[in-house]
Amino acid sequence: MTESPLLDAAPEPAQDPLSKRRLKAWIRLLNVTRQAENQLREYLRVNHDTTLPRFDVMAALWRRRDGLSMSDLSRALLVSNGNATAVVDRLERDGLVIRTPVANDRRTVRATLTDEGMRVFEAMAAAHEREVNGLFAGLDAADLEALRTILQKASAQG
Repeated sequence: MTESPLLDAAPEPAQDPLSKRRLKAWIRLLNVTRQAENQLREYLRVNHDTTLPRFDVMAALWRRRDGLSMSDLSRALLVSNGNATAVVDRLERDGLVIRTPVANDRRTVRATLTDEGMRVFEAMAAAHEREVNGLFAGLDAADLEALRTILQKASAQG
């Protein structure tokens, strides 16, 4: 069995003096992300009687006013078609989303926010932004710029 080229490219942790610090940074980043996500889940549940997956589906459909096929929606959200379909089913029952067949492809269905869905999402999105603003209120403009630069640098590595 041969070694993976990816494993060969990475320095051994013992040889890299920053390895432990990078690991700790990753753990801190993950903890901050999980804490914020948990707070947002709870906020949406308590204040808007909704879930983060419903919010995410509505956000994706809001960005694409002409709607998305179910496959495109699941790809955009990085979830399975089944997960996307289950959320859209509930949103459709609530009158927030409508599904329509695509004229030139009978197998494809496009999901679109209804007018009520747009209204509900826009109100939720404004409240969501206020909540996120509160979660990160301790960061000033310089902190946010430094964080953006660091995250941009980190994502260029991957």
